[in-house]
Amino acid sequence: MDLFLAVLFFAFSTTITPGPNNVMIMSSGMNYGIRASLPHLAGICLGFPLMVLLVGLGFGVVFERYPNLHQLIKVLGITYLIWLAWHIAVAEPKSIAQGKSKPFSFIQAALFQWVNGKAWVMASGAVAAFTSVGGIYWIEVSVISAAFLLVAFPCVGLWLVCGSALRKILTQPLFQRIFNITMAIILVLSIVPVLMEVWQFYFMAGGDSQ
Repeated sequence: MDLFLAVLFFAFSTTITPGPNNVMIMSSGMNYGIRASLPHLAGICLGFPLMVLLVGLGFGVVFERYPNLHQLIKVLGITYLIWLAWHIAVAEPKSIAQGKSKPFSFIQAALFQWVNGKAWVMASGAVAAFTSVGGIYWIEVSVISAAFLLVAFPCVGLWLVCGSALRKILTQPLFQRIFNITMAIILVLSIVPVLMEVWQFYFMAGGDSQ
């Protein structure tokens, strides 16, 4: 019980804070509304706990053995997020209203977790911090995954509701464009720590070895 409460607090504090998932679901709520964004929400809330479970049960070992593969996934994730930020920034409010643009599907949102830098930090950090040598490893990993599943819907859902509320306030296309550009900038800023990590891995480490 003590382990679950500790993991629950960690899961809540990391899930409620700004990051690519929350920025994107808030933007989706503003542009498409709650109902259309529900598959996106479900993809995040179910996809990330599944990622934690898989990372804890073996994927982490693979990436420890092949760090270049892990970094390659991060590079792909950074590239994809920058593309998404650009897509959000240039989205025409009129085209969104006419249905020419669509929110993330469940599968897209679930698969996105694997190229989300913050998701990797949260998953690997939780597994490293809350598993023990003397414990039953698979049970501990399952508890961690369950904690993230429990907090995901209320935490991420809050961002979706806030975005939907802004949809009713920001009725003018100009205000909607400003909001989208702001969300795009925040999304880019959220990947700066991952970008710095990749830079250090490929360039700083190479410089130190010379």
